[in-house]
Amino acid sequence: MTANTAARLAVAAFACLVAGCGRAPAPGDSAPAAAKAPEAERYALTGEILRVETERKVLIVRHDEIKGYMPAMTMEFLVSDGDLALARPGQRIRADMIPSKDGDFRLERIWPDERSIEARTIATGAMQLRQDTHTRGKNAYREVGEGAPDFTLYDQEGRIVQGSRFRGRHIMLNFIFSRCPVPTMCPAATAKMITVQRLAREAGVRDLELVSITLDPANDTPGVLREYASVRGIDTSNFSFLTGPEGAIRDLLTQFGVITQLQGDILQHTLATLLIDPQGRIAHRTDGSQWEPQDFVRRMKSP
Repeated sequence: MTANTAARLAVAAFACLVAGCGRAPAPGDSAPAAAKAPEAERYALTGEILRVETERKVLIVRHDEIKGYMPAMTMEFLVSDGDLALARPGQRIRADMIPSKDGDFRLERIWPDERSIEARTIATGAMQLRQDTHTRGKNAYREVGEGAPDFTLYDQEGRIVQGSRFRGRHIMLNFIFSRCPVPTMCPAATAKMITVQRLAREAGVRDLELVSITLDPANDTPGVLREYASVRGIDTSNFSFLTGPEGAIRDLLTQFGVITQLQGDILQHTLATLLIDPQGRIAHRTDGSQWEPQDFVRRMKSP
C-alpha cells in the first residue's frame, strides 16, 4: 500500500467514523462499540498489597491517603479474577477504588504504581515511541516492506514486553478491545487469531507469535486482558494481549494505520491485521474483517 493509497483509505474510514456508521456494519467497515454503562463513584488510590486472599477474592492493601475521602489505612478490597491472579504481596499499585452501597470496596483498573521500576520502564518506552512518531512526521504510517515500530508494553501477565522480543519469529498483530460488543469486529478478529494459532501448529509453523494490542487502555489493564483470554480458553503460550499508556497506543495506531474515534461514550474503530516477518518487516496487511486464517499461515510457510 502506497502512502497515497493509505491516505485515501484513512480519509474514507474517518468519514465513516464521523458519520457514525449508523447502518449495520458491512464486511470491512468500522463499527461502533456499545455505550459504556454509567460510571460508578471512583476514587484514585495508591498503596501496597500486603496479602492476597484467593478464596475470598480479596486483596489486603495498605493505601495512602485518599484526599477528601479517607486517611491512609489498611483495608480489604474485592477484585476481579484477572487482577487477583496478577497480585503479589509487596507490589505497589495504583487503582480506582469503588465503594458499594453494601459497605464493601472494590478495586478496578489496577496498574503498577508510577514510581515502580516497571512503570518507569514502560514510560521510557512510550517516550521513545513518541519521538519516533514525531520524527517520521507525515511518513509515520508504516508501509508493507518497512520495519515495524518497536514498543514497550505490558502483557496479560503484567510482564514488560518489548517488540524486539519477537525478532526472529513470525508475528501476527492486530488491535482489539475487551468491551467491543460487535460480533463482526473484535470478537471475530480474536476467533480468527485463535484459528491461525491452531492451523499454524498443524502446518508445522513453530516460530509464530500472535499479538493483540488494546484500543482501550483506560479500561484494558493487564488483569482485564488476562481475564479476557482466560474466559475464552485462549492458549497464551504464544498469544500476547498487550496494553500500556494511552500515548503509546495512539502512536502505534498512527504507525500501523488504524483509526479510532470516541463519540460520546462510543468507541469507533477500523480493523487491520498484519504479518511481520522474522526480520521485523511488515510482510502483509489486510484491512477489515474479511480475511482467511489459512492465507496468513500459507504466507508464513512461503520462503
